[in-house]
Amino acid sequence: MERSPGEGPSPSPMDQPSAPSDPTDQPPAAHAKLDPGSGGQPAGPGAAGEALAVLTSFGRRLLVLIPVYLAGAVGLSVGFVLFGLALYLGWRRVRDEKERSLRAARQLLDDEEQLTAKTLYMSHRELPAWVSFPDVEKAEWLNKIVAQVWPFLGQYMEKLLAETVAPAVRGSNPHLQTFTFTRVELGEKPLRIIGVKVHPGQRKEQILLDLNISYVGDVQIDVEVKKYFCKAGVKGMQLHGVLRVILEPLIGDLPIVGAVSMFFIRRPTLDINWTGMTNLLDIPGLSSLSDTMIMDSIAAFLVLPNRLLVPLVPDLQDVAQLRSPLPRGIIRIHLLAARGLSSKDKYVKGLIEGKSDPYALVRLGTQTFCSRVIDEELNPQWGETYEVMVHEVPGQEIEVEVFDKDPDKDDFLGRMKLDVGKVLQAGVLDDWFPLQGGQGQVHLRLEWLSLLSDAEKLEQVLQWNRGVSSRPEPPSAAILVVYLDRAQDLPLKKGNKEPNPMVQLSIQDVTQESKAVYSTNCPVWEEAFRFFLQDPQSQELDVQVKDDSRALTLGALTLPLARLLTAPELTLDQWFQLSSSGPNSRLYIKLVMRILYLDSSEICFPTVPGSPGAWDVDSESPQRGSSVDAPPRPCHTTPDSQFGTEHVLRIHVLEAQDLIAKDRFLGGLVKGKSDPYVKLKLAGRSFRSHVVREDLNPRWNEVFEVIVTSVPGQELEVEVFDKDLDKDDFLGRCKVSLTTVLNSGFLDEWLTLEDVPSGRLHLRLERLTPRPTAAELEEVLQVNSLIQTQKSAELAAALLSVYMERAEDLPLRKGTKPPNPYATLTVGDTSHKTKVRGEGTGLLGSLSLPLSELLVADQLCLDRWFTLSSGQGQVLLRAQLGILVSQHSGVEAHSHSYSHSSSSLSEEPELWGGPPHITSSAPELRQRLTHVDSPLEAPAGPLGQVKLTVWYYSEERKLVSIVHGCRALRQNGRDPPDPYVSLLLLPDKNRGTKRKTSQKKRTLSPEFNERFEWELPLDEALRRKLDVSVKSNSSFMSRERELLGKVQLDLAETDLSQGVARWYDLMDDNDKGSS
Repeated sequence: MERSPGEGPSPSPMDQPSAPSDPTDQPPAAHAKLDPGSGGQPAGPGAAGEALAVLTSFGRRLLVLIPVYLAGAVGLSVGFVLFGLALYLGWRRVRDEKERSLRAARQLLDDEEQLTAKTLYMSHRELPAWVSFPDVEKAEWLNKIVAQVWPFLGQYMEKLLAETVAPAVRGSNPHLQTFTFTRVELGEKPLRIIGVKVHPGQRKEQILLDLNISYVGDVQIDVEVKKYFCKAGVKGMQLHGVLRVILEPLIGDLPIVGAVSMFFIRRPTLDINWTGMTNLLDIPGLSSLSDTMIMDSIAAFLVLPNRLLVPLVPDLQDVAQLRSPLPRGIIRIHLLAARGLSSKDKYVKGLIEGKSDPYALVRLGTQTFCSRVIDEELNPQWGETYEVMVHEVPGQEIEVEVFDKDPDKDDFLGRMKLDVGKVLQAGVLDDWFPLQGGQGQVHLRLEWLSLLSDAEKLEQVLQWNRGVSSRPEPPSAAILVVYLDRAQDLPLKKGNKEPNPMVQLSIQDVTQESKAVYSTNCPVWEEAFRFFLQDPQSQELDVQVKDDSRALTLGALTLPLARLLTAPELTLDQWFQLSSSGPNSRLYIKLVMRILYLDSSEICFPTVPGSPGAWDVDSESPQRGSSVDAPPRPCHTTPDSQFGTEHVLRIHVLEAQDLIAKDRFLGGLVKGKSDPYVKLKLAGRSFRSHVVREDLNPRWNEVFEVIVTSVPGQELEVEVFDKDLDKDDFLGRCKVSLTTVLNSGFLDEWLTLEDVPSGRLHLRLERLTPRPTAAELEEVLQVNSLIQTQKSAELAAALLSVYMERAEDLPLRKGTKPPNPYATLTVGDTSHKTKVRGEGTGLLGSLSLPLSELLVADQLCLDRWFTLSSGQGQVLLRAQLGILVSQHSGVEAHSHSYSHSSSSLSEEPELWGGPPHITSSAPELRQRLTHVDSPLEAPAGPLGQVKLTVWYYSEERKLVSIVHGCRALRQNGRDPPDPYVSLLLLPDKNRGTKRKTSQKKRTLSPEFNERFEWELPLDEALRRKLDVSVKSNSSFMSRERELLGKVQLDLAETDLSQGVARWYDLMDDNDKGSS
């Protein structure tokens, strides 16, 4: 090493004294103060230098007084000066603390071993990981490599920021077109690796390392936006955390490792020294906020579940799987209770000790949940359930922190941590855990849910979830991982400009967004999104490709998730054509579904006869035809005691009042209203009302029906939303205990909406218990037709339950092999399919059972063997019908004037294939039955008759008319007419009161069964006349209508309180109708 001429000869190590030297006697920086060019002579400042230093010091102090002078000049209060002074002192204090922290950290890293030995007795937390944990190794050789590579890494970072990051920033916003990096220096202090831990026993195709890194650097990065004369930057920062490095896959060719994945298991700690305009971020309050925002950005890039993937070989397979692998599992966290918490609330200046208002924060990685607050309680009961995705085992920890809610700052009550590996090992962990840093315990039940690619487990999981009471969200049955890869040939914006595409993915009310890719119609995202699914059989994935302004839609895709259930390995990996887009616009995504299965001996699913645990016909059964060992053939099914005990809950969503206004116009200057709709969740099913536009007091008047059991703890969850183009706004929620409704049978209440300032919802809930008698069916059909609303599906008249137990003598496959049977049951347009054992073998037989047979059967039940239509094979099943009688409809039915048809009740459920492999998940089929009227045998007039029900619904203030049908219409030409019915409220003849049915083709006895409503008071309705005309199109080319007959009803002479269906004779235009 060359020495300057002015330096003396440096002594060799042999010339140094053997006694240990105190580092404080000779600081390392002492020699740095000598000037090599001075020949060893100190160069003190001259007189001019001293004068300049005095003037500079005086000028700085004078600048401090300028704000005071300016405040007095403009007449401001002295309070502004004091506020500015306090702001400056706070900024100075934060800045000094950061610099002091940086100096201490640099000193620690400069002489780690010496400081460790010196402070060994002082503090255990200052020890590096290689001292604290014996399985963590010190890798000083790795630090030497990093130190030598550090300058070249700085050159790479400068090139990366200048050539990649800066153009991306300039293209993201027109105001940043002059953005540049003016200085990029990583400094002389390299990143240090405090300890390395290698995890043995993991998968053989990967190497897993944990690097405890610490960076206390003199990095300096300056940026400038020349257009606005804005300069900012960073000068010095600290970063401490555990970086996991995974080397996978291991391959048989060089370089042996296919790719390197890096990520932080937990959020690292960060401290930044700002310069330039970003000095303002060191102001108290903004300092922690700015660091949090930057940590959020780092977490979105390098904290689980996000990771950085560096492929080392070309054409690496499953890059998407390596970049965003499937979770290792799901942990269902039941936050049950806590006990023995410390009291934090004080009154009368601490003289009176109160209690606490505890709530809990549950955290796993970036997934955080907050429980509700329990007021004035030291032994709170939360009873809440959360589901978290586990990505790395070992490494991730479940953390629960308990706080006392206060108006200013919440008090800390304690925390507990648990490694997820213990939950994986136990399967189900239910225990009280002590709180560290406080007193008390918290009660958790932790369940490890495995991810299965077996769709046959779904029904079992859904059956179990229906009996689980979970809040704030229902339990999930599956997860969906969406790998968003790329799109091609998206449409251009106006003026043939390239779009800035981004993607919104939605499942029900959960929406996630991708990043925006600027100035291209063939974007590449390479992102992964994860969703929890409550019922994959009924949910859909909605994909919207939009410009980054969210105003222009570039394409859309709706994918039913049931399609994944039939795909191999529950996976779809392909191109999808976009709708509402260009002719060649398409999107490449990969969708992977996994069923969440709790495999624990503590969880026992109920068994039913016919299940493998109760009686498996195929296992160890004696040879067919043996009379010695064969069990006697049963004559009837043996369902469990819960079969056929379900109820139907009829939910009337009537109206709401005082909803909050969410719509804003002109950038929020003009306050609008809301477009509310209601979402209902119960028993694993979801319902949604129609949207009422621009109304804070909407009236929906919709009816929904759901089959429910008597399992305790179920709740009806109701949420109100404001419909928007992008994301619907929340307007409130409420919950109703199902136990209350099932016990009382009826509930009609105004419910206050929670979590919003105002609003209430009017619901009417009625329990319908199936009755095994057909005598009341006629009355039920009439009542349902009168209370039916236009916005709701047709109301149910009966509940059908089918239990299939077994089959015998099924035909064999080719080669005398036994079949792999399953059954499909169909009623109308609804089908249910049992679990398939193996692959399908074609049709083994079918069975048609007219439901009219059930109406005449004893107790509306058939329980016996049925022979398949093929003549080979029999099925033992139980079909049970229950009539749903409403006790709170508010309608008086008149069965003597109303008749039902047996045609609809003779719809035939058909069973294809052999017997189902019955499990506890779906032993019954339930199908809601509807009705159709049939003509009565009564004399008709020369022009025919029309059947009407006219009724005034006082609760809704509506006049209701149901057009059931016509009979014996007159045929004027060679072909039968194409009739329809037109209704008009006289004396008004405008379109506002005109109603018209659909048109029936070539028939003299059309059936319509259509309902029409007019909103008007009862006194006004009694002053009106209902004009009913039966018409037919005269020809295809003509707009003329042929009048087949009409009838005019004077509503003042009609009993509007009864709602009776009657036949009316049709007359000519000059005559009046009569019944």
